[in-house]
Amino acid sequence: MVIDRINYLKDEINKHNYNYYVLDNPTISDFEYDKLFAELKELEGQNPFLVTPDSPTQRLGGVSEKFLPYTHKHRLYSLDNTYNYDDLIKWYKKIEKQYGENLELVCELKIDGLAIALSYDNGIFTTGVTRGDGVTGEEITQNLKTIHAIPLKLFEDVNVEVRGEIYMPKSSFEKLNEENLKNGEKLFANPRNAAAGSIRQLDRTITAKRDLSMFTYTLITDKLNNPPQTHYASLMYLKKLGFKVNPNIKLCKNVHEAIEYCKEWENKRFELDYATDGVVIKINKIAIQDELGYTSRAPKWATAFKFPPEEVTTKIKDIELGVGKTGAVTPVAIFDPVQLAGSTVSRASLHNFDEIKRLDVRIGDTVLIKKAAEIIPKVIKVIDTPEHSSLPKYKPPKTCPVCGGKLGGKTGEVNLYCLNPNCSELMKSKIEFWVSKDAMDIDSLGPSIIEQLYDKKFITSPVDLYRLTIDDFMKLDLVKEKSASNFYNAINESKTRSLKRLITALTIKNIGKETADILANEFGSIERLKTATIEELKAINGIGLVMADDIYEFFHDEKNVIMLNELKELGVNPPPVEARKSDILKGQTIVLTGTLQHLTRSEATEIIKSHGGKTSSSVSKNTSFVLAGENAGSKLEKAQALNIKILTEEDFLGMIKE
Repeated sequence: MVIDRINYLKDEINKHNYNYYVLDNPTISDFEYDKLFAELKELEGQNPFLVTPDSPTQRLGGVSEKFLPYTHKHRLYSLDNTYNYDDLIKWYKKIEKQYGENLELVCELKIDGLAIALSYDNGIFTTGVTRGDGVTGEEITQNLKTIHAIPLKLFEDVNVEVRGEIYMPKSSFEKLNEENLKNGEKLFANPRNAAAGSIRQLDRTITAKRDLSMFTYTLITDKLNNPPQTHYASLMYLKKLGFKVNPNIKLCKNVHEAIEYCKEWENKRFELDYATDGVVIKINKIAIQDELGYTSRAPKWATAFKFPPEEVTTKIKDIELGVGKTGAVTPVAIFDPVQLAGSTVSRASLHNFDEIKRLDVRIGDTVLIKKAAEIIPKVIKVIDTPEHSSLPKYKPPKTCPVCGGKLGGKTGEVNLYCLNPNCSELMKSKIEFWVSKDAMDIDSLGPSIIEQLYDKKFITSPVDLYRLTIDDFMKLDLVKEKSASNFYNAINESKTRSLKRLITALTIKNIGKETADILANEFGSIERLKTATIEELKAINGIGLVMADDIYEFFHDEKNVIMLNELKELGVNPPPVEARKSDILKGQTIVLTGTLQHLTRSEATEIIKSHGGKTSSSVSKNTSFVLAGENAGSKLEKAQALNIKILTEEDFLGMIKE
């Protein structure tokens, strides 16, 4: 019967969503998943009366008129903060004095996101509400349905209310800001702002594209027959129901173990792909929580230990201008070196001249610096000082800082571009990118060698690299015969790099390495890609209209056609993209760590992908195995602690060979 097939498809897709978005352990390919989803969508289209709220198709976007206020059934309280260990001990001792020694605590990383409340009736997600003022929030159920980490149907038919934190991964935040910068749109200050802005979009298709996720941290137990008796048990029950719970929670015997947890994560947090600004510490026994109760604003049984702030002030010494591989002129703030988020920084991108104007940054200003998503240094604001008004306002350049050529803008963008196609800095940037690890991977050719080659007029474009001889390299400063031979051989070896790398190296507007991978797998050869129509390009999942136009325009530009023909004549000929070699690693997640002897990190990643696996940058309980080379560090230690299988390079190559 149709209803049985629909129910089967819903259960299968929900299960695979859980494996992918909660466990980070996919068990089917994207192609197989898409087939199941397409079938469900078709059957529901033919039988609309069988569509239910827990159907995966209900995650799809739409447009809301507005968000309505919603009174919470259970108030969402704030947390009191502690900023030093003495205050944390005082908080604990006060409760310990009342209830006895060694009260268990649960430590959880404090996610820097947006608090929400979710309600489930008989296991079906019915209502999602923002925190608001804690008493009244906004009902945003349909937007929350677009987030795959929020289950539409639980693994048990229970009536529960939960609390969680919506967040945007740092990697997704950086990608979003990069896209906005290209398109001349608003830049978000941090992942939290990006998440908050994304979740309240009236157009849910925008929310769906923003790669949001959620960690669940509280279970309201008043509707359960046999509720958990401890907070830690309630977190385990949330996982059992199908919610995503932070994997770094810890049950501590006393406050001293909790302090060790805080110390451990003060710097370790920078390795995570989500922003966290502290640790939430809670009394474990729910009976004690109930007795302690609340103040007018916060629970007495919980506190937040806040990490030291990662915002510092410094003085702008200069604003330097650089020309990138696209010709964009980028202003960079140069300031007195400061310690920030575990490293010393002295430079920060100002993105574009509109951003300088918005912040009113002037050379000599005292400014506040932070790391956006705790990764990239960013000027947050100018500190109001008496000197500021006396400093001259910064004026954008009218000519290229390198070649003196005209600068111009592009429709819909805020960047200024050097309009001289022969600008030396533009061409050197293109060549440096061509040889980079993400592109043709000729890593022995550093910037100093490229600069000498360019200045001596041995090269004027990436194509010229393949015309160089050993004698040319011998004419460079401090280059001997062995080094010259190594440079020459490295360039020749790059002629058979993968198609994905060649497409990346071409620096097509708006096309990065991920899109290059999509194009390589779709078309298989550069000749086939050159003849692709805009309609064919638009039809590819992951290629939008703007990208399709940019790709088509690139391959139909006369200069680029000549360049590609020259590359082919010089022997640059990527092998055809092969179909997947096997499914031996299908559904497996592999973490690489240390230095491999026979494979580069990129080569190992390609082998894993060609056999159906995927790689991850962090070790978790969902890691299938760790491929460890020499000088493996903390990832190896974590794998050993979690009893995850560890393979040497020889073990790995032997397994693939078999």
